[in-house]
Amino acid sequence: MAANESTPEHPFQVQYIAQAIHDWVARLGSVWVEGELTSFDVRGGHAYGKLRDLEADVNLSIVVWRSVRERLQDKFAKGDRVIVYAKPDVWVKGGTLSLQVTDMRHAGIGNLLAELEKLRRKLADEGLFADARKVPLPFLPQCIGLITGKDSDAEKDVRRNAELRWPAVRFRTIHTRVQGENTVPEVIAALRELDADPEVDVIIIARGGGDFLHLLPFSDEQLVRAAAEVVTPLVSAIGHEADRPLLDEVADLRASTPTDAAKRVVPDVAEQLDLVTQYRARIRRRVTDQVTFETRQLEALRSRPSLAQPSWIIDRHGEELMRLALRGEELARRSIDRAEDATKSLQQRLVALSPEGTLRRGYAIVERTDLAEPQVITETAAAPAGAHLRIRFTDGRIEATVE
Repeated sequence: MAANESTPEHPFQVQYIAQAIHDWVARLGSVWVEGELTSFDVRGGHAYGKLRDLEADVNLSIVVWRSVRERLQDKFAKGDRVIVYAKPDVWVKGGTLSLQVTDMRHAGIGNLLAELEKLRRKLADEGLFADARKVPLPFLPQCIGLITGKDSDAEKDVRRNAELRWPAVRFRTIHTRVQGENTVPEVIAALRELDADPEVDVIIIARGGGDFLHLLPFSDEQLVRAAAEVVTPLVSAIGHEADRPLLDEVADLRASTPTDAAKRVVPDVAEQLDLVTQYRARIRRRVTDQVTFETRQLEALRSRPSLAQPSWIIDRHGEELMRLALRGEELARRSIDRAEDATKSLQQRLVALSPEGTLRRGYAIVERTDLAEPQVITETAAAPAGAHLRIRFTDGRIEATVE
């Protein structure tokens, strides 16, 4: 009987068949396979999942060893459409067929990236990403609007870190989908609702990172334009460094993670108290230094001779003052003497030129008094008969009538 034949009397063992199948499959090379992940779980660093045909109801198990998974650029989850480069393998002990994955990519990523880059350039040309339109965040927001998934780690990270830094901070949280087809309309509605609330000082949109495809809603044109229209300062905390969604570009502030968003939006109360202490110490030191400086300046002024012994000024200028006083008295006396001499000279001239002086020399002054106004006469024709005259001498007057 040939070695590769079997009979009811000499059947093959299960292990033999399993090993034969394994050996035959092992001769197959690696191939590219496209499908949808119906499950994808990580255990012990390795990933195990199911890959379903896109048209038929056919599933294959896939295995991604830790060394391969750690070098994959993308993150994967259930529902992703992927292309894998894998080698078929049969587990002899379990008798199961699986694909040993050495590379895995999202299907259609290239086209999506091209469309996303085209949209990025379009919105940038419109000025939606310009720094000039971004507004600063308030120093201490009293109420934070938070848009995130319900019971998500992102929500917990934002609230926990914000409340640790400033316990009095309040939140108004709106839960929305953060991946999938309903994400965009729900996030837009929440964004407009929070923007219309006058109590909300700043808005945070938070998601704890994720796969490129899962983040696509945050690059949707409608969502980006809605974010550009809000008046309230907006923080994007999607948390993905490799593929930045367009929401990061239009937001007033981009945070690398939800935790980073909380730290950048809310000041640390301990740090602020420490700053207050530092500033108070600095002010106290400046005031003390200024008082010390002014005190030294005052002491320097007080130590000057003019202030230490002010009498030296009097002593120094006393003699000069006395000399000037005597000189002033002498000049005043001389001036008075000259004035007296001038007065006497003027008096003598006045007396010599006055009518009284003329009278003393033997002359007399004759006035006619019978006129309306007394009139001095100097000739006999001015004194007709009957005229009344007044004759002035040095020692008196006489009245006379012309006959």
